Amino acid sequence: MEEFSKVMFLIMIFLAAISGAQSFNVDGWANTRLEAAKQTVTNLRFYFHDTLSGKNPSAIRVAQASEMTDKSPTLFGMVMMADDPLTETPDPKSKLVGRAQGLYGSASQAELGLIMVFNFGFTEGMYKGSSISILGLNSAMNPVREMAIVGGTGIFRLARGYAIAQTHWFDPASGDAIVGYNVTIVH
Repeated sequence: MEEFSKVMFLIMIFLAAISGAQSFNVDGWANTRLEAAKQTVTNLRFYFHDTLSGKNPSAIRVAQASEMTDKSPTLFGMVMMADDPLTETPDPKSKLVGRAQGLYGSASQAELGLIMVFNFGFTEGMYKGSSISILGLNSAMNPVREMAIVGGTGIFRLARGYAIAQTHWFDPASGDAIVGYNVTIVH
């Protein structure tokens, strides 16, 4: 019984400490402000090469709805994993500047609407080792699409901004595409 009393006493002290730690002065918190360093805006242009065909595809289907996806005109429920090259120009043999790694899935039953979750990691120049994270709906049949930049690493740490995507080339038979990206990054 004595051991039980000691345990209960320690639990009560612990709970008292936690409840005290959870209270804070709202006025003091609201009046504290840190000045951030000046923000930079960076604009980049590069090309995304999504290859589904051939012996070495850069994007592969990893999941789909059991019966519905293949019957759907929009491939609703399909999920693709990608490791796509990013190049300086639309030519696939142009200078590699990074890789787009992530996934996209058909999220619309009415149109080809792809939900994009990507990390664009840069491998060249002053942005080497830095990345941006893109999230958003890519209405792939629209000539111009906008997606959000929701974060980044390296030079782009705490990034936000937007990416404008425009299809440069698309092969409907294979699904292969080259997409130009203009990104505006605030960091």
